[in-house]
Amino acid sequence: MVAFLTALVVTIAMTGGAMAYGMRRPVGAPLTWGEAMAASAYVFMVLFLIYGVVPHQWLQWADSQLGWRKDKILAGPEVVKNKTISFDIPMTITYETIRDAIAAGIYIVALGAQMALFAVWQNRGKSKPKEIPTSAFGRPLVKAEPPKVEANA
Repeated sequence: MVAFLTALVVTIAMTGGAMAYGMRRPVGAPLTWGEAMAASAYVFMVLFLIYGVVPHQWLQWADSQLGWRKDKILAGPEVVKNKTISFDIPMTITYETIRDAIAAGIYIVALGAQMALFAVWQNRGKSKPKEIPTSAFGRPLVKAEPPKVEANA
């Protein structure tokens, strides 16, 4: 449990640090070769942690300390022997299935967070366009500017 939580906390802290630095850095500032290499190594480490170490540590914790194995059954036809109180379900759900679903969930959440953070990074420093008032029919309520006439001297 300690290794899983440590990997998760370090990943979140590194991601937060990168985003805090990105909000402070001027948009469009040139990068040196060394800065680019350091940034790429940093991002690689964060991705390695979230896609490699965190799911591995979850699976290790679930296998060893929690004991979520194939032989530990959560629900299924053989769980309840008294048929008057319960009903049979036509499948067996083991704790290993739940363990693997949580591991897949870690990947899914990480991919969604990665796409969202990349979008935030790419759009930092951009201002939103001002809203144009619209009519009840959805058409913009702006006057067309008259064409500019250039004076020939």
